[in-house]
Amino acid sequence: MTTVHPARPRLSPARMAPRDVVRVAAAGLRSRPARALLSALGIAIGIAAMVAVVGVSSSSREELDRQLAALGTNLLTVAPGRTIDGQNAKLPTEAEAMIARIGPVTAVSATGAISNAKVYRSDRIPKVETNGLSVLAARVGLPDSVGAGLRGGTWLNGATGRYPAAVLGAAAADRLGIGRPGPRAQILVGGEPFTVIGVLNPVALAHELDTTVLIGWDIATDLFGFDGRATTVYTRSRESQVEAVRAVLAATANPRAPGDVDVSRPSDVLAARRAANATLNGLLLGLGAVALLVGGVGVANTMVISVLERRAEIGLRRSLGATRGQIRVQFLAESLLLSALGGVGGVLLGVLVTAGYAAYQAWPAVVPAWATAGALAATVVIGGVAGLYPAIRAARLSPTEALAAA
Repeated sequence: MTTVHPARPRLSPARMAPRDVVRVAAAGLRSRPARALLSALGIAIGIAAMVAVVGVSSSSREELDRQLAALGTNLLTVAPGRTIDGQNAKLPTEAEAMIARIGPVTAVSATGAISNAKVYRSDRIPKVETNGLSVLAARVGLPDSVGAGLRGGTWLNGATGRYPAAVLGAAAADRLGIGRPGPRAQILVGGEPFTVIGVLNPVALAHELDTTVLIGWDIATDLFGFDGRATTVYTRSRESQVEAVRAVLAATANPRAPGDVDVSRPSDVLAARRAANATLNGLLLGLGAVALLVGGVGVANTMVISVLERRAEIGLRRSLGATRGQIRVQFLAESLLLSALGGVGGVLLGVLVTAGYAAYQAWPAVVPAWATAGALAATVVIGGVAGLYPAIRAARLSPTEALAAA
C-alpha cells in the first residue's frame, strides 16, 4: 500500500513593506551621514543651478515682456480706407462695439477727426498759423488702449466730455505755449473757447496724438456736427491671438465692405519677442540637462562606493535570508531617497536665489511650475537610473564572497 504524503508548502521569502524599505534605505544613509550629506549637497547645487538659471531667465524674460508690451506688440489699429471708386470710406458708427465683441480683444477705443475745426492760442493769431494741429474727438478709454500718460492735469471723463474741455498732445502743448493745464489755460477750437484740463506725455504707440487737441465725443457732436464715426480704432488683444484678431478685424468693423477698411500689421517687436523666447527656451533646456547629468553622475559614484564599502553588511544580510531582490530594492531606494533629498533642497535653494536676484534687479520673481516639478521628477528618475547598476551589483554578491572580501 502506497502512502501519499501531503505536498509540502513552498516557502517564499518575506516581502518588505514599503515603509520598511524606506526605513532600511534611511538607515543606510544615516550610517554615513557625511558622505550622504555631501552627495545630496552636490545634487542640490546642480538642481539649484538649474532652477536658478531658469528662474532668473524667466524673471528677466517677464521684465522684457513688460517692456515690449509697452511698445505695442498687441496693438492693432483700424481705419477707413478707400472705396472701389477711389472715394474716402467711412467706418460704421457701430464699428467699435462690433470689434469689442471679438473674444481675444481686451480693449477698444477710438478717435474721430473733426476737419472743420482749427486750433489757435487766441483770436489774435493769424488764421494761417494753425501750427499743424488737428482736432480729434476721443473716447474716455483712449489712454488705456494706447498707453498714454498725463504730463499734467486730468483726462476727459463722462462729465468733462460734454463740456468745452480739451487735452493736448505733448507737441501740441509746446506749440501753443501751454505749460500747465488749468482754468486759465484757454485755447480756441473752431472759434469756441476751450479750457485745457490736461497735457499728455509723448505717446510712443500713437505718435499722431502728439500733435492733436483731444475733446469729448459729445461736445464734438454738439458744437461741430461730428457724425460719431471713428476714424481710428485702437484695439488691444491677447498676444497669442494677434494674427487671428487681425484676420477678422476688417470684416468685423465693416461687414458690408471689409475691403474699405485698413488694418495695421502686427509690430515687428512681436516676431522678435517670440524668437527671443524660443532661443531662451532652448538654452534653459540645455543647461538643465547638464545640471541633471552632473547630479546623476554624483549619485552613481556615491552608490558604487557605498556597495564596495558595505560588502560585509550585504553578506551578512544575505546569510540571514535576504534575497537578491531585497538587496536590490534596498540600494535602489537609498539612491532614490538621496536624489529626492538633494532635489528638494536644490529647488528651495534655486527659488531663494531667484527671488533674491529678482528683488535686487527690481524684476518680477518668476519660477515656472514646470521647472520645479520637472527638477524634482528628473532628480528621482536620474537617481533611479544612477542607482540601478550599484543595486544590481550589490544583489549579485554571494554571501560567502561578500563576507570573505570584508
